[in-house]
Amino acid sequence: MAANLNNPKFTVPVNDVEQQTTLQLEHKDDDFDYSKRSQWLRAAVLGATDGLVSTASLMMGVGAVKHDIKAMILTGFAGLVAGACSMAIGEFVSVYSQLDIELAQIKRDNEVDHEDKESLPNPLQAAAASALAFSLGAMVPLLAAAFIRDYNVRLGLVVAAVSVALALFGWLGAVLGKASVVRSSARVLIGGWLAMAITFGLTKLIGSHGL
Repeated sequence: MAANLNNPKFTVPVNDVEQQTTLQLEHKDDDFDYSKRSQWLRAAVLGATDGLVSTASLMMGVGAVKHDIKAMILTGFAGLVAGACSMAIGEFVSVYSQLDIELAQIKRDNEVDHEDKESLPNPLQAAAASALAFSLGAMVPLLAAAFIRDYNVRLGLVVAAVSVALALFGWLGAVLGKASVVRSSARVLIGGWLAMAITFGLTKLIGSHGL
């Protein structure tokens, strides 16, 4: 028996269809925007973690053989500047290479629209973001050691401040990556401890032999 298509039960309101389509498009746009934001945030967290661990390890290494505060602060500051410049240059070169590839692809396709231009990577923006993230992470051990004259207290405070920051960065990375918070924080924390301990131990060993 054929269904009567004129029956109101079989009629789909046009307004409902348009509303559902609009909601689906908005949902896709929200997912896309969130994905882009989360990628930037994760890159920023990684850059800050890099600055935190590398600068703290440098300061701990120098602190193993030099007990004065000036040597540790100068080492940390040099590590901050060198690391931020290195991150910025590396990110600029990498993103610029990606930009060249995407521009070449657009020329081959002979299709350039406003959305394509907006989606292209910005090398200067990426370089500045990487340098800023690294610098923010590197500031943690520098601020922790800046005003502490006592050697043992200074080392302990640096380790404590770096440990708190590592746990925070691990938690943030887990939230952005939708991973286990405990495992992520533990991995970042243990990795940072190992980096500082290895640097401190090897520098102490070399320094004790007068090399």
